[in-house]
Amino acid sequence: MLPVVTAGTRADLGWSNLPFYGVITDAIGQPSAALAASDKRKKTVSKITIWGRRSSVNVQSVLWCLEELGLGYDRIDAGFTYGLVNTDEFRQMNPNGKVPVVIDGDSAPIFEAGAILRYLATQYGTAPFWPESPAERAMVDKWAEWAKINFASMFISAVFWPLVRIAPSKRDFAAIDAALKSVEAELAIADAALAKTRYLAGDAFSLADIQLGHCLYRYYDIEVTRADLPNLAAYYHRLQTRPAFAGQVMVSYDELRVSDG
Repeated sequence: MLPVVTAGTRADLGWSNLPFYGVITDAIGQPSAALAASDKRKKTVSKITIWGRRSSVNVQSVLWCLEELGLGYDRIDAGFTYGLVNTDEFRQMNPNGKVPVVIDGDSAPIFEAGAILRYLATQYGTAPFWPESPAERAMVDKWAEWAKINFASMFISAVFWPLVRIAPSKRDFAAIDAALKSVEAELAIADAALAKTRYLAGDAFSLADIQLGHCLYRYYDIEVTRADLPNLAAYYHRLQTRPAFAGQVMVSYDELRVSDG
């Protein structure tokens, strides 16, 4: 189902002065089998709105989480060529002028993808996706933080961006190759963990997998010679079978490409 773009105002969210560029209401599936086993919501789900373009990996991580949790939402294109982020109204939500930003009902705006993911997991998730016990939750959170800091951030800034956002004639391939080796040294740690469990933090899908998996599509899609990491590759194939991953992460990023033409 293609997204439906409608016109409107932000009065319903208490942001009546925010320039409105159309709400994109994405098709929402049911909670995944892994998460639906214990479908207890911590509160009645209110209206969730996310600002951010679909080609942003950080936005993708939040969209993936929303769909795994079976939560409805509206999405507003923002950032990159879609603009909006430099307006005074958007800066009131996020002074950094970046996406994603999420508003859940009447709550204050939340920015930074990691904070949004933990909020959604805490507010609407259940074990094993996001355990109640602090000790059990830490087993998931430590891998989520590891994946975000040691893989995702380095991969996007030092490998993906130089290969996609810089024209081929201007790329520093030696630097990219060195960065890829550093990235894959970190991924070897995940590969070793995945030799023991089906998912990063155990045998059940969790928030840690969203933090690791949301950049794997691009890692396996870009034109590089990849290291032999068989457990990671098998894990990636498992993620591809999840409808929320396929629908929200495995999407084109052609609009980001820079060519010599």
